Amino acid sequence: MKKKNFILFFILTYSTLSAQVPNNLTLNDKIYGLSKFWNEVNYNYVYMYKIDKENWDNAYKQAIENIQATKNDYEYYRELQRLCAVLNDGHTKVYFPENIEDLIMNSMFGEYRLFLMNIQGKVFVTGINKSKVNEIPLGSEVTKVNGLSTNEFQEKYVEPYISTSTVGSKKNEAGTKLLQGLEGDKYEIEIKTPKGEIRTFHLSHSQTEETDMFPEPLPKKPVFGFKWLKNKIAYIEINSFEDATVVQEFESKLPEIRKAEKIIIDIRDNGGGSSRNAKNIAKYFIEGDTIYGPKNYSREIIPTERAIGSFLTASDTINGKAEWGLSKEETTQLYEAYSGNRFHEFDYEPEVIGRVEKLNMPTVILTSNYTASAAEDFLIYLYDQDHITRIGDFTYGSTGQPIEIELPGNGSAWICTKKVTLPNDEEFVGIGVKPQILVQRNFNDVLYHDKYDSQLEEAVNYLTK
Repeated sequence: MKKKNFILFFILTYSTLSAQVPNNLTLNDKIYGLSKFWNEVNYNYVYMYKIDKENWDNAYKQAIENIQATKNDYEYYRELQRLCAVLNDGHTKVYFPENIEDLIMNSMFGEYRLFLMNIQGKVFVTGINKSKVNEIPLGSEVTKVNGLSTNEFQEKYVEPYISTSTVGSKKNEAGTKLLQGLEGDKYEIEIKTPKGEIRTFHLSHSQTEETDMFPEPLPKKPVFGFKWLKNKIAYIEINSFEDATVVQEFESKLPEIRKAEKIIIDIRDNGGGSSRNAKNIAKYFIEGDTIYGPKNYSREIIPTERAIGSFLTASDTINGKAEWGLSKEETTQLYEAYSGNRFHEFDYEPEVIGRVEKLNMPTVILTSNYTASAAEDFLIYLYDQDHITRIGDFTYGSTGQPIEIELPGNGSAWICTKKVTLPNDEEFVGIGVKPQILVQRNFNDVLYHDKYDSQLEEAVNYLTK
C-alpha cells in the first residue's frame, strides 16, 4: 500500500482490527442505553443552563444515527463518550465496561513502548523502552500523526471523546491518550528529536515484552509525605483525600510541623476524595475558629411549575403575565423552572470547629491542572487566609456530586448533579481555582523531575524572601 493511501486509510477509518472486541449488544440495547443517558442528563445535569439545548438535541439525534453503524460494543461506547463530551464536564463521564477497558492500549506498540504527555500545548515523549532510546530520544516532540499535525489529529480524533471542564485538563488527557486504541490499530507518527532531527515511525498496538524503561518509572507516590527543606521550611505532600488515614498521618506529624517557620503543602497530584478529610486538615491552617466551605446548588425540578412555564416565553419575564395574574418575579421563576435554570440552594453556614492549635506561619500551597474535586474544596476552605499563597497552575476545575447510572453491557456513566461555587458565589468549575502566582510546569520539570521543579523552587524562593 502506498504511503498516501496508508495515511488516508487510517485517517478515515480510525479502525479497530482486533477480533477480541465484544459484540454482544443488540441495536435495541444500544438505543436504550443512549436514550437512558440522554434522559438522565436532561433531568439531573446541574450545568444544563450552560449547554445550547438545540445543539444538545442535535448531538443526540446524530448519536442515534451513529450507533446504528457501530460494528461492536467498543465503537458503541465511543459514540456515547462523544455525546457526553458535548457537556464539557469533568464529573460527567461515560465509562467502558471492564471487558472493553482491559483491551485498550495507550503505550504498547510491540517492539516500542511510548509514554506521551502534554507540556504547554505540545506532546512529548516522556518515557521509552531502553532498547529504543536512541531511535526515539527522551523529549522528542510528536509533530504529526497519520499525516495530520498533532494538534489537528487531537482536535479531530481524540478531544471529541474527552469530557472535561477546562481546556488545560482536556489538552493533558488528549496528550496522554494521543495514540490510544486497540490491538492492531496502526499509526504513522513523525517526531522531532531534541537535536531537531525529523524521524517517521509506523506503529501498531500490540503487547510489548520489554519491561526496562527510560527513565525508570517513579515509585508510586505515598498518600502523605513529609520532609524538611532549607530555612526551616516544612514540606507536606498530600496526594489524596480518599481515605481518612491521610488525616491521621498528618496529625501524627503535627509535633514536627509546629517546629517549622514556613510550610509548603503540595497537592499538585491530588485528584480528590472526601471533602470531609480535606476540611479536617484545612482546619489547622485557618485563622480563628470558623471555616468557610463552598456553596452548593442542585436543580429544582417541580413538574407542575415546569408545565406552567412551558406556556411562557422569555419576553414574558420582562413585565410579567398580567392577564394570568403573574408578577415579573413569578413569571421568571416559572419560566426558569421550565428551562431547567431554577436551583435549590443548600443551607450554607460557616462551620465553627473545635479548638485546635493552629499553623498560622507563612504557607504556600502548590497546585496544578491535576488538582481536582475535594482537593479544590481544600483550597476553598483556605481561600482567603492572609498567610496562605497559592503557587502553580490553575486547578482541574471540576467538582460536585455525580449520580451513577448503569448502561447496557455492564458499562456506566456519571452525571454531575451539584453545582459548587466559592463562598462569594464566584464559579471556578470550568475555569479552575486561580493561583496567586502562576508557574506552569515546563519541559525540564516533566522530563527530569529528579533534578528540576520550577514550581517548588518558586515556592521556596517566595517563602525565603
